[in-house]
Amino acid sequence: MRFGGRRESDNVESQSGGGFGGGGGGGGGAAMLLGLVFSRFGIGGVVVVGLLMFFLGGNPLGLVGGEQGGAPSTNVEARGSTACSSDPTRHFSCQVLASTEDRWTALFRAQGSNYTPPTLVFYPGNGQSGCGAAQSAMGPFYCPSDRRVYLDTSFFDELSQHYGAPGDFAQAYVIAHEVGHHVQTLSGIEDRVRRAQAGASEAQANAIQVRMELQADCYAGVWASGEQSAMEAGDFEEGMRAAQSIGDDTLQRAGQGRVVPESFTHGTSAQRQEALARGYRGGTPQACASYTEGL
Repeated sequence: MRFGGRRESDNVESQSGGGFGGGGGGGGGAAMLLGLVFSRFGIGGVVVVGLLMFFLGGNPLGLVGGEQGGAPSTNVEARGSTACSSDPTRHFSCQVLASTEDRWTALFRAQGSNYTPPTLVFYPGNGQSGCGAAQSAMGPFYCPSDRRVYLDTSFFDELSQHYGAPGDFAQAYVIAHEVGHHVQTLSGIEDRVRRAQAGASEAQANAIQVRMELQADCYAGVWASGEQSAMEAGDFEEGMRAAQSIGDDTLQRAGQGRVVPESFTHGTSAQRQEALARGYRGGTPQACASYTEGL
């Protein structure tokens, strides 16, 4: 993508690495479990684990450290342009976030609403979110409790080297997907999804989560459709390759040698590609509405 000298977002923080802030979650065992869940399934996987613990009589808030809510307590070492300027990957990520701000502000305004952007939090290795511990093994995630997107940029190296999805547009797609979850929070979709999951079986909750994740992919496509002037030849193919590489069926086949559809939380590779393409072709949130209709 060619953002050139376009602005960086001011809604950015950088946490200091090497430890966790106060008021955290359920100890080392829970953090390890969360790391494994996040690395396979993202924030949706943690929600499913929380639902299972609820049904079994456990305390999901204790597991994810969500009792305190609000902003994370880990030290913030930099904000705004200072947090963006430390390396080219952060600079690009801040430009992507600014681009999503412009795009969604215009889309919300067209519907008579105001868009409040999320904050992007860089954390190297270990950090803390309003949803509990943030670890590099988790991959990027959005926390609805504090309305922040958490990113350890080393994930982009893993995306390129381990998942075979290199390229700046692949990185932008990841950020735009997490911003899509923020749009769902602002639109009330996230609340509807959680209410629907609360009364569902495990398989049903997973299926609902898939619909939510596919809509976030679709929203990423909606964002990209407004940035075609900044896209270079092959950029959209980079995004499609990333969507293919992180589909539930592809990850399960590579990780355990078999596919268990009822455990899907993000959708198959084909579904994720189709969702990204649908948003890109449609160019408006209405193109993605069917994913969560009826919830």
